[in-house]
Amino acid sequence: MRGDAVSQAVRNTYAKVSGEVYAEVRTFYAWQMRRVDALDIEGFAATFTEDGQVVHAGGAVQRGREEMLAGMRAALPRYRDIAVRHWFDHVLIEPDPVDEDTLHVSYYSLVTQTDREGNVVFEPTFTVEDELVRRDGALYTRRRVIHRDTPVEPPVHTG
Repeated sequence: MRGDAVSQAVRNTYAKVSGEVYAEVRTFYAWQMRRVDALDIEGFAATFTEDGQVVHAGGAVQRGREEMLAGMRAALPRYRDIAVRHWFDHVLIEPDPVDEDTLHVSYYSLVTQTDREGNVVFEPTFTVEDELVRRDGALYTRRRVIHRDTPVEPPVHTG
């Protein structure tokens, strides 16, 4: 990945992608998150490359689909009787300067949990950095790094 989560936020210029690529990436995420929100963990894992990697905010790393599936299977009981939704926004998509089949994506993530009575709980917010790759015409996540959001110190102005 390309440094810390705020690296894209503080630059003045960005490499651009076409509207078609932007729509393709947003649609990819819509399908990826609908799978995980529906607890279709096999379908979700299939959106990663076989050797895909997830670096969680706490530092735990899952390498490959099988490790991802094992972690998700262990977490399934905590999703009993709740509907989970992942919401992404402020998406920045940049082409890799060397590999035309690689995209670097950064976005904000909010996760909600709704119980049977309709009560909603908000999870902490995150900034996520993904490396997407195109294989046989389809997008896959090769690497995901999840950063828990923390307050930024305001700049000190003197004079």
